[in-house]
Amino acid sequence: MANKTNVHMVIITGMSGAGKTVVVQALEDIGYFCVDNLPPALLPKFVELLKDSSHHSMDKVALVMDLRGREFFDQLGESLDQLMTTPSITPQILFLDAKDSTLVTRYKETRRSHPLSPGGSPLKGIQLERALLSVAKGRAQLIFDTSDLKPKVLREKIIKQFRQNEHEGFTVNVESFGFKYGVPIDADLVFDVRFLPNPFYIETMRPLTGLDNEVSSYVLQFSETTEFLTKLIDLIAFMLPHYKREGKRQLVIAIGCTGGQHRSVTLAEYIANYFKDQYETIVNHRDVEKRSHK
Repeated sequence: MANKTNVHMVIITGMSGAGKTVVVQALEDIGYFCVDNLPPALLPKFVELLKDSSHHSMDKVALVMDLRGREFFDQLGESLDQLMTTPSITPQILFLDAKDSTLVTRYKETRRSHPLSPGGSPLKGIQLERALLSVAKGRAQLIFDTSDLKPKVLREKIIKQFRQNEHEGFTVNVESFGFKYGVPIDADLVFDVRFLPNPFYIETMRPLTGLDNEVSSYVLQFSETTEFLTKLIDLIAFMLPHYKREGKRQLVIAIGCTGGQHRSVTLAEYIANYFKDQYETIVNHRDVEKRSHK
């Protein structure tokens, strides 16, 4: 690949029904050359095409590899190993996941059969697919949980992620959540802040969130909050450059409290604000609108 620009290659894989079509369309819109359903066995051949000097403009490539090509899927690991050592190509594996219940609902809504369970139970196909893809998920640098994402939100997340990757190369995603709704499956680090005083039990603060100054000031006033944040910031600051050195493109830090409205939101905002001048930082409050109370 002499005399040509380094190629950023995104390998898109993951659960059927998790949003690969939306991701491909979003990447096409920001200039990626996309190939859908490329059998892993053909990946080395595709790389050879990229080495052709006539393909100078193809510096951003996205390849979808999923179980539609399952007869070739056993070769994915070998193909990825070869890709990782190819000069002038920067590979990145994006794995799309979702809860089993969400995937079953999507299959029922579209009246489609799961590729591993044609005519049978979608859940059986989903469980088999999850087992087959476990190795690919373990190798992924990016894991997006689309369970609670509408297509428009997923599209915006992909565009923001890959546009900033062109300039920054590393993103810190800080996400608040409520344990009562489950831990985010795409989280790299999870911290439980349910030990902090809970504004929920103060009537005037109950309908508010950690985005309101009254709540955030309350949570941050306690000595245990200050001490925890000091230790946590120190830990994260130590870890981030090491994650970046190992080739990760993003780190998802999940902060959880009971309902995902008060304590976790306050601390997620604090952490994101602390690191925003050092890294490309995104903050998301997954459960802030899921009010279980009146």
